[in-house]
Amino acid sequence: MYLSHLEAIHFRNLSGAIDFSPGLNVIHGANAQGKTNWLEAVYLLGTTKSFKTAHPREAIQHQAEEAILRGTVISGHLSRDIQLLLTRTSKQTFVNGKREVITRYLGILDAIAFTADEMEVVRGGPDNRRRFVDRGLVSTLPSYLGTLAEYNRVLKQKNSLLRSASDADDPTRFFPMLEPWNDQLVALGSEIHVARVGYVEKLKAALQPQLFQNESITVRYKSSLEGKGDLGDYPKLMRERLEHHLKNEIAIGYALVGPHRDDVEILCDGYDISRFGSSGQQRSALLILDLAQMVIYHQILEDYPVFIVDDIDAELDRNRIEILLDTLEGSSQVFISTSKRAIAQHYRERAQTIEIANGKVAAKVITN
Repeated sequence: MYLSHLEAIHFRNLSGAIDFSPGLNVIHGANAQGKTNWLEAVYLLGTTKSFKTAHPREAIQHQAEEAILRGTVISGHLSRDIQLLLTRTSKQTFVNGKREVITRYLGILDAIAFTADEMEVVRGGPDNRRRFVDRGLVSTLPSYLGTLAEYNRVLKQKNSLLRSASDADDPTRFFPMLEPWNDQLVALGSEIHVARVGYVEKLKAALQPQLFQNESITVRYKSSLEGKGDLGDYPKLMRERLEHHLKNEIAIGYALVGPHRDDVEILCDGYDISRFGSSGQQRSALLILDLAQMVIYHQILEDYPVFIVDDIDAELDRNRIEILLDTLEGSSQVFISTSKRAIAQHYRERAQTIEIANGKVAAKVITN
């Protein structure tokens, strides 16, 4: 798949449209001209998520009530027009001019983004790694999004009830009320556990652990119930731990048991890379994980998502850039941004280079 055309209306400082190459696209220009915003638009159009903000409505221009992103996606001989409409309160998705539910919209244009913020996958807390795995699952199994959303909804309702119980004179009267929420958490949590464990095993098998360096990178799914009983019978174990922690959950007012407390270990030569890895090792590890996600995607869907690298010269040295681009060449459509004209010039023989000024394409566009 590749994005051949993108139009932005009232989205950040962008205006106009860009036609892209199916191969490498280098977006360059001075700082604060909109390079990253165009990359964000590509990612947002495909995934309905932003790599810059948790609230895409923040990208709507101040004087406007809504923003629109429109694109044309080519996959084999099939061409589809997709649109994302952002308002202050909602997101709406369209395919070929018709409103479409998000689970049928997702997958038409998938994207993986390597950005400074994404480094939190290897540097940050467990929630970042859970989201990384969940994004990979949603890209290959859009219905998983519904399971995840329902689990989070039930968890939110249970936590609300736990807070009420925590403040009550007689917390024991809440025991029967919590049972149906726990039943739902066991059912949904078991689905999530099985899906995540299976995906991480695929991820582990798809890793090219020494692509950028001599150190070996590996991953392992780490359940919060590990060492507490038989993970092979996860529903039974989760129910046992829920019963065991019932009084503790009421005392502190939030849920202590479930896959929302799991983690993914990323190891470099057997050591936790978030604690002991150098900055270069962490960057390499994230790239290796991103590329493994692309392998899984191709194994399941026989296609490749587009790959985005924001501010490439700030995040990667020349050696890693060359290895990355060589690895992606001929498979994925690639978007990179840089503020250095010299880098754009360096790749002009193998890429379409697009200069951005004031949020739109400048006069000179060089195509290979």
